[in-house]
Amino acid sequence: MSKCANRCPEIIPESDPVDQARRRLLAGAAAMSAVALAPGVMLYSAGSAEARKLGTAASSKVRWGILIDVSQCPDGCTECVTACKTENGWEGKGPAGTNPEWIRNVALKDKKTGAAKSVPMMCQHCEEPPCVDVCPTGASFKRADGIVLVDKHICIGCRYCMMACPFAARSFVHEPASNQKPHAPRGKGTVEACTMCVHRVDADGTPACVEACNKADNRSMTFGDLNNPNSDIAKAVGRHLATRIRADLGLGQGVLYTGL
Repeated sequence: MSKCANRCPEIIPESDPVDQARRRLLAGAAAMSAVALAPGVMLYSAGSAEARKLGTAASSKVRWGILIDVSQCPDGCTECVTACKTENGWEGKGPAGTNPEWIRNVALKDKKTGAAKSVPMMCQHCEEPPCVDVCPTGASFKRADGIVLVDKHICIGCRYCMMACPFAARSFVHEPASNQKPHAPRGKGTVEACTMCVHRVDADGTPACVEACNKADNRSMTFGDLNNPNSDIAKAVGRHLATRIRADLGLGQGVLYTGL
C-alpha cells in the first residue's frame, strides 16, 4: 500500500462532476485579487467588504500576544471561556463532539509526579501558522500584526487547517449558526477559531477573555504588544520564564505561558 494512502486527499477521476466543480472553485480562488498583509501573507478578496477591511488596521510594527500565568488560574475557573462565548456568540447545542470551542481548558499532567493543571488553550496565533500553509483558498491568513483569522466568505470547509493545527484550536460549524454577532460572522460548513477579539483590538481594546480574567481578579492573562519593550506583556515576559506550547515546532506563537 502507498505510504500516503491514509494521508493524501482522495484522487477523483477527471470526469467526476465533484472534481470538476472543485477545480473551478480553486481556479476562481487563484484568480481573485489579493492584498499583501506581510511578506508571503496575502488576503484574498472575494467581493466582501468585511474581507477587504480585515487587514486595514494591522501593522507589522506590532506583534499582539497574550501571556497566561497558569499558576494564577484557579482550578475550575471558566471566566475566560464564558466571556469568549458571550462576546463572540459561539456556544453550540449540537451533539457531543460537534460544538465549537474557540477557547477551552486543557488538563496537563506531569507523568513523573502526577501533578496536574488546567491550561486555557485557544488559537496560538503563530508567526508561521500551519493552517495558513495548507489552506487551498487563502481563507486562513495571518495579519501583519500576527493575528491569525479565517475569511468565512471564501472558506470551503475542507478542514485541512484543522488537521494541520498542532493545538486542535479550530472548530468546524456543523449546525446552523445562531446568536450571530456582527463582528464575528459564522456559518454552517466553515471553520472558525479564536480571533484574539480582533474587533476589540482594532478599537484599542482588550480581548474579552483577558478582560474577564482581570475583572475576576485572577489576573492570569496579560495582553499587549510583544514588540513594545514598555508594554505590560513585554515586561512580564522579561521577568518570568515564559514558554510556548510545543516550542520545538518553531511556530513562534503569540500566546505564551508561565507557571507550567
